[in-house]
Amino acid sequence: MTATAEVRTGEGGTPRASRRALVAGSVGNFIEWYEFGVYGYFATIIAAQFFTPEGASDLEALVKTYASFALAFFFRPVGAALFGRVGDRIGRRPTLILVVLLMSAATAAIGLLPTHAAVGAAAPWLLTLVRVVQGLSAGGEFGGAVSVMTEFAPPGRRGLYGAWQSFTVALGLLAGAGLAALLATVLSEEALHDWGWRLPFLLAVPLGAVALWLRLGLEETPSFRRSAGRGPGGPRTGPAAASAAETLRAVAAGVGRLMGWSAAGYTFLVVMPSYLQTTLGASFREALVATVVANAGFALAILPAGALSDRIGRRAVMGAGTVLLIVLAFPLLNLLQDPGSSTAARSAAVFAAGAAVGLLAGPGPAMLAEMFPTTVRYTGLGLAYSLSNAVFSGSAGLVITELIKRTGDADIPAWYVAAVCAVGLPALLTLRGDDHRRALRD
Repeated sequence: MTATAEVRTGEGGTPRASRRALVAGSVGNFIEWYEFGVYGYFATIIAAQFFTPEGASDLEALVKTYASFALAFFFRPVGAALFGRVGDRIGRRPTLILVVLLMSAATAAIGLLPTHAAVGAAAPWLLTLVRVVQGLSAGGEFGGAVSVMTEFAPPGRRGLYGAWQSFTVALGLLAGAGLAALLATVLSEEALHDWGWRLPFLLAVPLGAVALWLRLGLEETPSFRRSAGRGPGGPRTGPAAASAAETLRAVAAGVGRLMGWSAAGYTFLVVMPSYLQTTLGASFREALVATVVANAGFALAILPAGALSDRIGRRAVMGAGTVLLIVLAFPLLNLLQDPGSSTAARSAAVFAAGAAVGLLAGPGPAMLAEMFPTTVRYTGLGLAYSLSNAVFSGSAGLVITELIKRTGDADIPAWYVAAVCAVGLPALLTLRGDDHRRALRD
């Protein structure tokens, strides 16, 4: 189908509606990644509180903690399919309201859970149950938020608008890392392990209230209103309705195009604190400072990368980021491992790693939105994103930690990033060079 023959949307709404869509879509995503970041940053403490019965090693407990972390990711595709179906049928707005309520409640619940010392073997099961709820709600968040942002985006700015989704990932991770570093500084180690780690999770209550207020005032997107008005069958009717086979092929292609982003993002931005502590012997504070620097590089690259992709295309920007990650994975990690490296050199290394991931994360949401018509956009892009994250992000901590435990090879994180990026690069190169100039399909 040619660009002129495609069914096109009249993109964007009023300037006020577009700005509201950015904020309302971003805030739920901020909460989601704030929590996932906090869980990753406090992984060693959570391991001690929930997964360390008498006689268990610290590394064994950390593996179990990351197993719970991975389990939540594997429920994301279920949430993407469930909430995506609802969002494509009844609308983006009501679905996103439900998702943010579930996400905020589950995050706050972690801060209230009893530990292994209090309830024994029930503690890890309770934590895992809450993580499952988080995985379901997180699976429903991405597809709706990106649909809202890109469907409200003015012509020629879809990459920049979609990049705000990734930017709030960085803000959420930075907020989680910053708060963790602050608590580690102002609290004694005993207080931090006893009750201080709960505070970041309980903060989800006021954050969730703000998100709910913003989403209650959100308008439904112009694209969905047009799609839902096509006939008595709702959004499944009309000439551009996608077949299940077509949607599944697009989902599979989306997973391939996202896998490098998923693997590198979690390795460098979330797993790194535990790696620095357990493998390289860094202190908790040192690991968090390094992670803040990496996330700063990530954040600063995202919006420029999204805007650049509106000018030169998603393929060019994301391909360049993937090649950089393949080339730099080992040198950057070896610089961190070298005891003779200066603090400035190590900071530059983690900053560069974060910035390279930002080149993928900036154009990524718009790239996904352009792959699906309105009738299945919420479901399709949510599934592609959540499946990629389930396989290559959620399992990153578990795979890296277990392989280091078995092999003793401190280069495992670099091997993981470089290998996954190399496999995903051909899928990125199949993108059309002019997708950024085409309107979204109804």
